[in-house]
Amino acid sequence: MKNAATGILILAPQIVKGYQANSALSVGLIGCGRRGTAMSAWFAKNEFARMAALCDIYDDQIEQAAQKFAGARHFKDINELLASDVDAVYIATPPYLHPPHFELAVKARKHIFMEKPAGVDPAGVKRIVAAAKTADKNKRITVDFQQRYGKDYKKAYEIVQSGRLGKIVEVRASWISGGLPLRDGHPADQEEMRNWLFYREKSGDIIVEQNCHNIDVVNWFTGLHPARAFGYGGRMVRKSPGNILDNLAATYRFDNGLVFSYSSSQISTNGYLDVSETFVCEGGAINTSRKGYHVWQGGKEVETAVTSYDITKDAIDEFVDGARNGKFDNAAFAAAESTLTAIMARESIYSGKEKTWEMMQA
Repeated sequence: MKNAATGILILAPQIVKGYQANSALSVGLIGCGRRGTAMSAWFAKNEFARMAALCDIYDDQIEQAAQKFAGARHFKDINELLASDVDAVYIATPPYLHPPHFELAVKARKHIFMEKPAGVDPAGVKRIVAAAKTADKNKRITVDFQQRYGKDYKKAYEIVQSGRLGKIVEVRASWISGGLPLRDGHPADQEEMRNWLFYREKSGDIIVEQNCHNIDVVNWFTGLHPARAFGYGGRMVRKSPGNILDNLAATYRFDNGLVFSYSSSQISTNGYLDVSETFVCEGGAINTSRKGYHVWQGGKEVETAVTSYDITKDAIDEFVDGARNGKFDNAAFAAAESTLTAIMARESIYSGKEKTWEMMQA
């Protein structure tokens, strides 16, 4: 049956094909870098999952991950891991590899948990969508836009959808934070792979690799995607490495006239952070972030929720539960839409010209 509230296909455990719902979900990590290894700890802490396999092109990264996940098998070839008996894979490779790796995982009929974004260019996003359309409907596919799974984010979404604050009339969001950690000590010919975050061809630039989180929340809460975007950006303090921006600003416009203002930087702010979304509505406003939410009505703050943990845990726990208990969902389509929304603004920033949704489809 399908849950009417979520659209998730739910099957009784006894009819989940090829999987015993009373067994631990075995997971293979593809990409043993910092993010992949760190987030895999949430799989290991879940009593219904276990890290069963590790795959990376670099021996040192496999060895570092192996220190955390004793007993996991080691692979250097993604095809060999996918041919193994793991139930699910966590794809944590650089974003430009997400489309081909997702395609392989779909063909291998695995449950898939993949890092965002869904590619670094329109062609890659189209590959994700095409593969998602062929995916086994008895498999769970989650993309790590973890706000969609965070408990307090879900409550904030319900507040907006309830109509309590009235129609959304303006949106602003930002990711103002410091720089990203660098890797060193590797051979020169490995630089772009080891520090892929700093190379737009591999990461998609900061608006696609990092800021897509805020953009996804806006698409989710509005139930729409913007029709057009215009933006600016630059490198104010980042001299090396790579070629990604360190600051940007973009304005999105929806077909219904709604305007969404966005800003981002990776310039040191001496402790100041603003990673949040604000929805101004006819009868109030709500600000959401990974730290919780705040609601204003009648000229004062009327409700607050505090989130005191990493909401990636919620995303992973929901994935494990869904894969084990037949709550099947395919999040690749929403992830593709949000990724393409980020790419639209990036292409405007690069070109100095307004870009439209139709242009992204060409």
